[in-house]
Amino acid sequence: MTEKKFNIIFNAFILIGMIVAVVWVNVYKLQEPDVQVVKQIVVAVGAVMGVVNTVLTANGSIWTFLFGIVDVLICSYANYDSGNIGLFLEHLLYFLPMQFVGLWQWRKRGAGKQEGGGSAPVKARRLDAKGWALSLGGFVIGTVALYFILLAIDVKQLEAGRIVEIDRAKIALDSAVVMFNILGQVLMSLAYAEQWYFWIGVNVFSICLWTNRMFSPDAGDYTLVMLIKYCFYLLNSLNGIRIWLKLSREGARELPEHNGCC
Repeated sequence: MTEKKFNIIFNAFILIGMIVAVVWVNVYKLQEPDVQVVKQIVVAVGAVMGVVNTVLTANGSIWTFLFGIVDVLICSYANYDSGNIGLFLEHLLYFLPMQFVGLWQWRKRGAGKQEGGGSAPVKARRLDAKGWALSLGGFVIGTVALYFILLAIDVKQLEAGRIVEIDRAKIALDSAVVMFNILGQVLMSLAYAEQWYFWIGVNVFSICLWTNRMFSPDAGDYTLVMLIKYCFYLLNSLNGIRIWLKLSREGARELPEHNGCC
């Protein structure tokens, strides 16, 4: 089987699988008497748009940013409604503007240009040792700092009677997901193949967050949709590593002056 054929089959599996899963979940959810219909449908559509976005990213397509804008807006709403304030602020204040940064950077690296009768993928690059040190150091420092910030917020809410207890595990997961997202988006917008290691971290920790939410008393109508969405994201991330390692080798040959540290 050729690589092109494998990618077509894999992408179809991810997209069709996500659509089937979303439809299946919503058929049952929409029959529940207390379901919020509009909210459920909006988040379901957002889940599909998000998967399309990640599939396009894995294939180095500049069209990823169009679907990314839709996905960011809907995810902002879902996280706000679920009480994941860190993720809500991150999506609205960081991910949204970064879609436009990524569009600009990818076009500089050849994405979207006509090539062989189609749109050319981005010319990816790799982190050097300094880039890795900055990325990992930033992750550790940022996660610890954010943990104490969110903990302080929850302490204030507990004292005010808005919450009944402080969930330190959830705060730790939320902090890690935020930092994985921030670093993954930076590397993605700058076309670094190492972004996928951070996206895997995002997906694993997000699966933990939404699984915890699903078994809590205040689970939203769309919780299962979000959980399924991140499971498909994880599968796509594993394929994304493979594709981007190849794109980075091609990028190193064509744009060697842009390789190295960000």
